[in-house]
Amino acid sequence: MTIDKNDMLNSILNSLSKIDYIKPEEIPGIDLYMDQVTTFMDAKLASSKRYESDKILTKTMINNYAKNDLLPPPVKKKYSREHMLALIFIYYFKNILSITDLQALFKPLEDKFFHAQSGISLTDIYNEVFSMEKEQAELLKADITETFSAARETFSDAPEEERERLQLFSFICLLSFDVYMKKQIIEKLIDGMND
Repeated sequence: MTIDKNDMLNSILNSLSKIDYIKPEEIPGIDLYMDQVTTFMDAKLASSKRYESDKILTKTMINNYAKNDLLPPPVKKKYSREHMLALIFIYYFKNILSITDLQALFKPLEDKFFHAQSGISLTDIYNEVFSMEKEQAELLKADITETFSAARETFSDAPEEERERLQLFSFICLLSFDVYMKKQIIEKLIDGMND
């Protein structure tokens, strides 16, 4: 996400409009080897990189996920469609939650829905969760606009040469507080799953 400092709010909102997810039909219908998995993920999630040199998923990461029971081991060194879906979920959660929380969240899904022969499948879960993405993006845009406006009201008495930097700091603090509070709620919900 590149942000234009001269038109920060519109730049952020435009960047949010461009965020997309991997649609299930984009996932190859055949099992993939590790190199194919990392190449696929790098291509499909490239827009979420902060820096060009960032890696979406590496072989080491994927092996660690399997070792830590976040992902079932591959079958004959090949990863199925369900592996791919699980890796996408893990990718989105890994910067927010600890390995322990990820295990608590994904182990029940893995046990019940990985290679499900009937009923709800991991693909069904993925489709349901990501079907809400567009609506959530619109709600997020409205919230960010409101937060940006609130931050622009801060430090009105500050010297003009410092005001913009202080208002940006306020904006970052408000966004961070929102993330912090949501992370706390997520952790409490995960803790409640184990009760």
